[in-house]
Amino acid sequence: MTYAGDISPQAAWDLLRDDPKAVLVDVRTQGEWNAIGIPDIAELDRPAHYIEWVDSTGTRNTKFVDDLREAGVSGGPVVFLCRSGQRSVHAANAATAAGIEPSYNVLEGFEGPVGPSGQRDVSGWKVLGLPWQQS
Repeated sequence: MTYAGDISPQAAWDLLRDDPKAVLVDVRTQGEWNAIGIPDIAELDRPAHYIEWVDSTGTRNTKFVDDLREAGVSGGPVVFLCRSGQRSVHAANAATAAGIEPSYNVLEGFEGPVGPSGQRDVSGWKVLGLPWQQS
């Protein structure tokens, strides 16, 4: 079984805003959260969840699904976010395989791909001006 699909950062925000059961899970590393910032959904009166898919050495979190459940994520819709939309695909697939669905991948992620300038400044949650904060 595969995850429910890819959605844009704006569509992810709209889903989170419009569906009180929707959950945001940021699967980047602790270092990324600290250095780059985190999505801020406080205005939606529910927390985002921060659960690493891999750690800073690139080692996969083998307890990922257990960590989701421990955080209270048991159903969806669940929106998975990483830096550029790669790790979150794996997270969405793992969640779906564990029965946590529907699970979505946020295309472009928090920062988006590297643009012509060599910076991550062309797309993504942060570039689109969606709510975020420095952690």
